[in-house]
Amino acid sequence: MHWLRGLTIALLVTLALFGAAPAFAVQPDEVLADPALEVRARALSKELRCMVCQNQSIDDSDAPLAHDLRVLVRERLQAGDSDSMVIDYLTARYGEFVLLRPRFSWRTAALWGAPAGVLLAGVVAFFMLMRRHRAASALAPEPALTPSEQDRVTELLKSE
Repeated sequence: MHWLRGLTIALLVTLALFGAAPAFAVQPDEVLADPALEVRARALSKELRCMVCQNQSIDDSDAPLAHDLRVLVRERLQAGDSDSMVIDYLTARYGEFVLLRPRFSWRTAALWGAPAGVLLAGVVAFFMLMRRHRAASALAPEPALTPSEQDRVTELLKSE
């Protein structure tokens, strides 16, 4: 019967994970009539950060500011702006923080380079520690057997 309890727990965890899937916050009144423009708007909305939620895209956020940004993106697309023009407009208005994936520039070099730098530092530290450990073990002499241990070894060898 323990397997039934385990199966029940696994099922509940699975349901909880599916329930935690992002709820798309785009309202029906926001959806554009032109399907091609709507696809572009949704793609752009997934790249833009909600300034209130900060770790959600405006596509996923229910915040009023996210709604306003979604509407603004659609208005700019309907006015004929390209995707990059919309991104540039919002970046000029709200700063680089509005982008979920900031562009690479001298300001964001540390942000983009930090993971590689930390990984490289970890690898270098690992190899330095291994080298130090090998050097220390090579210098340390083998401990000599005590007289009682030597007698025991001699006894064991004679009994064979």
